[in-house]
Amino acid sequence: MRKMNRVPGVFGAMLFLALTHCSRNMEEPPSGGPVSPGTVAAAGAAGGLLFSAPEGWTAETPASSMRKAQYRLPRVSGDPEDGELVVFHFPGQGGSIEANIKRWLGQFSPDETGGGPSQAEVTRRTESGVPLLLVDVSGTYRPSSGPMMRPGDPKTGYRMLAAIAQTPSGPWFFKLTGPRKTIDKWHPDFLAFLDTIRPQV
Repeated sequence: MRKMNRVPGVFGAMLFLALTHCSRNMEEPPSGGPVSPGTVAAAGAAGGLLFSAPEGWTAETPASSMRKAQYRLPRVSGDPEDGELVVFHFPGQGGSIEANIKRWLGQFSPDETGGGPSQAEVTRRTESGVPLLLVDVSGTYRPSSGPMMRPGDPKTGYRMLAAIAQTPSGPWFFKLTGPRKTIDKWHPDFLAFLDTIRPQV
């Protein structure tokens, strides 16, 4: 049965994160063409996860071996680009959960509607026995384009929905980013996507 609760004290959480070390940025630019949708079996060094994309998402060929899966989420009218969800897994590397959250929040700053790390929400839930940590942050987004690379050009009015699944083979990272209105539209589907996560047996 799924359990969900909000991590108390956002500012306390931010202080805790500030005391951790940042991990290397393991992300790469998006690329790759569409592939057949359906349930994806993403295996790690000592096991893996199963998950299934909702209708309307386009599964793409992962841009690199570091990406276990990636999806394109169509933009809403007026938004400059589509949303993108990428699944990462780095057995034995990739940094701690706290370091990755700190890095994600550090990619955002407040914009004219507020947002930024101080208004981020961090929640916990359990799905099919898999503990999940969820992060929701919005504002001006500065994406990183690759390992040890400087942040890219700022993108105002963006939102990130991310989740970290804790498994025996190490953490799995699910990161959805895009213009705020587009991510707002797909938010319920993102939660439905998390509902499909289960251990691969």
